[in-house]
Amino acid sequence: MNKAMMSGMQQMQGMKMTGDTDKDFAMMMKMHHQQALDMAKAEVEHGKSAELKAMAQKMIKDQTQEIAKLDAWLQKSK
Repeated sequence: MNKAMMSGMQQMQGMKMTGDTDKDFAMMMKMHHQQALDMAKAEVEHGKSAELKAMAQKMIKDQTQEIAKLDAWLQKSK
C-alpha cells in the first residue's frame, strides 16, 4: 500500500504544469484517481475486512470510469 501511495505522490510532484488550468486539473486528477485505484486494488487483494473490500471494489469501478472520462476530455482538448 505504501509503495502505491509513494509512487503516486512522486508522479504528481514531478508533473510539469502546462499553465492551462483545465488540462493541469485533468492530468492531476487522473493521477489522483490512479493512485486511489492502486490502493483499492491492494485492499481487495490483501485486505481482511469484507466491508472495506466491498468499498474498494466500488472504488475500482468508479475510479476507472472517472479516469476514462478524464482521458476522453484530455484527448478532445489536444
